[in-house]
Order: sequence, then C-alpha cells, then structure tokens
Amino acid sequence: MKVCFINPPFKWEYGKFSRESRSPSIGHSGVLYYPLWLIYAAAVAEKNGFDIAFIDAPAKRLDTEQTLERVRNEAYDGALFVLDTSTPSIYSDVKFGDRLKKHYPDSKVMLVGTHPSATDTETIALSESIDFIARREYDYIVLETAKALCDGTDIAEVRGLTWRDPNGDIIRNPDAEHIEALDEIPPAAPFIKKYLDVKDYVFPAASYPAIQIFTGRGCPAHCNFCVYPQTLHGHKYRLRSPESVAEEFRYIAENFPEVHEVVIEDDTFTANKQRVLEICRLFTETGLNKKLRWLCNARVNIDLETMQAMKKAGCHLLIPGFESYNEEILKNIKKGSTLKLIDEYVANAKKAGLMIHACYMVGNKGETRETMENTLRAALRFRTDTAQFFPLIPYPGTEAYEWAKSEGYISGKYEDYLQEDGTLNCVLNTPELGARELVDFCAYARKKYYMRPWYICHRLWKGIRDPEDMKRSLKAFRRLWRSLIK
Repeated sequence: MKVCFINPPFKWEYGKFSRESRSPSIGHSGVLYYPLWLIYAAAVAEKNGFDIAFIDAPAKRLDTEQTLERVRNEAYDGALFVLDTSTPSIYSDVKFGDRLKKHYPDSKVMLVGTHPSATDTETIALSESIDFIARREYDYIVLETAKALCDGTDIAEVRGLTWRDPNGDIIRNPDAEHIEALDEIPPAAPFIKKYLDVKDYVFPAASYPAIQIFTGRGCPAHCNFCVYPQTLHGHKYRLRSPESVAEEFRYIAENFPEVHEVVIEDDTFTANKQRVLEICRLFTETGLNKKLRWLCNARVNIDLETMQAMKKAGCHLLIPGFESYNEEILKNIKKGSTLKLIDEYVANAKKAGLMIHACYMVGNKGETRETMENTLRAALRFRTDTAQFFPLIPYPGTEAYEWAKSEGYISGKYEDYLQEDGTLNCVLNTPELGARELVDFCAYARKKYYMRPWYICHRLWKGIRDPEDMKRSLKAFRRLWRSLIK
C-alpha cells in the first residue's frame, strides 16, 4: 500500500508555517524547520518496503487545493495518510483530513505530532474522518499500522496507537516503548536529498542553506515548559553511534555542495560528554571539521574542555536556554541550572571561541517586572552573538500548561496561540503580568539588545572576519528589521 506523509497547508497566504518549531508559527525571521519527525518516519516506512509519498506543503507555500493536487498525482485511494499537526493548526489539520477522506473514502487518516500525542482521545473525537492517532515517537507505529492494514492483522496489537473501531468507539492501545536502536533508523540527509529542497528551509542562526538532523532523542532535563520531551521522546537521552553521525556528515559534505552548515537539533546534544568528544575526534581526524560548520543545543552544564573540542571539530555556535536570570524562577520551571552555571557558560564559550544564541523566556511562575528587567540586564552584560526574548507559551502535554490552565492564566483555546497572520500570540495572563505587557517587554528587549552601538559594531567586525557570518547576519537582520522598528 501507499503511505503518504503530509505536512499540511496552513496560513499559506501569510508565509511558511513552521510546524516543527518548538513554538509553531510563521516567524518574523523567516524560520522554517525541516519536518524531521515526519522525515524519519517516512524513511523507516520506505526502508521496510512501502511505497511512499512525501508532501511538505508549508515549504512550497501550497494552499489546500494545490496540496490536494499533489496528493492526486502521488497517492491513491486505499493509502494511509499520515498528517503532521501542531496545537495552533489542529482544527485546520483535522479539516484537511476530512478533505482527504472525502476524496479517498477507502483510505485511512492518521494524525501525528505533539498535540494529538498529548490530547489523543480529544483530538480523534473531533472528526470521524480521523482513523488513527500515533502517540509519542511514531516511526514504528506508522510502520506497524501500515503492515496491519496490508496483512489484515489486528490493529489492536499496534502499541502506541489510538483508533476508532467499526462501532465508533475510541480505543487506546498500550504505549509503545521509546526507540533505543537509533542507528537502525535511516539518517535524514539522504531522504532530504531525494524528496526535499534544502533551499526551502531557513534556520536564521545558521548559514543558508543548512540541514537539520537528530543525533539522539530524549532529554535528561525536566524543564516544565519544553514540549518535545513531555509529549514525544521522553527524558532518556538515546544516542546514535558517533560513527553514524560522522557518516551522515560525510554524506552531506559529498552530496550537498550548497550546504555549509548542519544544525544538530537534539534537545541537548552535549548531555553525554564522552560521546561528544568521540564525535569531535571523528570530525577532526576525517577532515569533516574543515568541510562543514555545525551548531547545536547545549545546556549550561557543559565544560570548557568539551567546548574547546567542539570548536576544533567545526562547531561555531551554541544555543542554550538561559530563560531567566533569577534563581527562584529557574527552580520553579525545573531548569536544572543556576546563575553561577550561566555565568561560567558564557565565559567558557568566549574562551573557546564559540558564539552563543541565548534564549530568554518571560512569564514563568514567579515572574515580575523586576525579574524581567534583571534578566534583560544580564543579557546585555553577556553580549552573546544573538539573543531571543519570548513569552512563555504553554502547550498541551506540558507541566507549564497544566499550571497555567489550573490557575486560570490561559483560556485553553487552541486558536488563541497565533495571531491572524500566523505569528505567535501570547496566551498567558497572570495576576502580575498580562499578555500585552509580556509581548511589549519582549519587543522592548529585542530592540534594546540589537540597536545598541556595541552590537552593531560587533556584527560588522564578525562579518569582516567571516563572510559567511556576514551573509547570515544581513539576511536575518532584514527579516527582523520591521519588528525592531515597530
């Protein structure tokens, strides 16, 4: 049978909707993440002999009719349609499933992603057109469902599946185990080469075009707001072998001449120091460090020795979630960091010659106007290469969502998560800080950060020394300019 993987159209009239960003939206910076989870599941199905189609509608800004035309050309009735989803787009995604079922009544429709994983029975009840929901990591759930449909075996045996039986009853099969043997999952890069165009995707912190990959899944941290560990891949960091990672980098270097940078999208790439050092050794010994730059998410417990090895191996940028410069708030959100660790991280990164894209979040439990200002003062003092400031956006399935909903700080309406143009909307109103104040503070903080003389001189100096960085900065700044001067 055909398995057709679709990242559905949504708000195409305004731009490219980045469904697999941690806060799905149409970003001011032009960001568009690769649909990595969907890519890996499709690669697994193809590896196991299934005929597949892969349609990323946001990447091409396809509207609903254009996407359905692609489906007509690439799939047929009787297929299994696997639709990626997100919280702000969920009602649109379900309606797209309705359209598919109307055109292909003998097909099956499955929803995947963070939102239906966290709200499976609620989501499947939205429409009788939705046959299945795959909870958590879904690579093998899709595969086993497709096999069962082909062989006529019992769907009730597919672990991790929520489904509707012939009587209309909703059944929740037992959970599937998280995937341990990650080397058995095909790497993303060859699939991207076959089915996608790297020029459709933008990661503003990286050179354009770049490729995103996972080298592991799961995050040992327990940050209360982070959606992926709590809804998809859990808290155990499961690893690809260093040799597997080096081989994918080699493939990228040899098959994507236009790509100069790889984005390692693991929640915490540096969680296992010895593995990081081994990957760095392989990059250095094989010369991959001279062919590709890379960046990664890295928590504040990384040490100077690891940073220096990463720099030597081609890493140029770290992305930490500092979130707040307040000890109480860091404890409230279970960040597992301290102000001392943050200070040391910034100092060590500068010693190692690594840039930092610092992430700050306002509106968490314990936040006040004073704590926000204190975080901004720290951000200005750190003088990291770039910084982002966002309000807390609590998504279903996270502890932050349960806290905000139980306190009455959010409406719980999924359509509230975006503005009409697809950009993020603050849904949080606490007794201390309203949504408008949080948004205004973030806008003020960005302007304060980027419009100061030091930063402008810093970017010019970096650009003179690194032409690739100059190109990246100019593109990012053009996209950001409107929001800065607003």
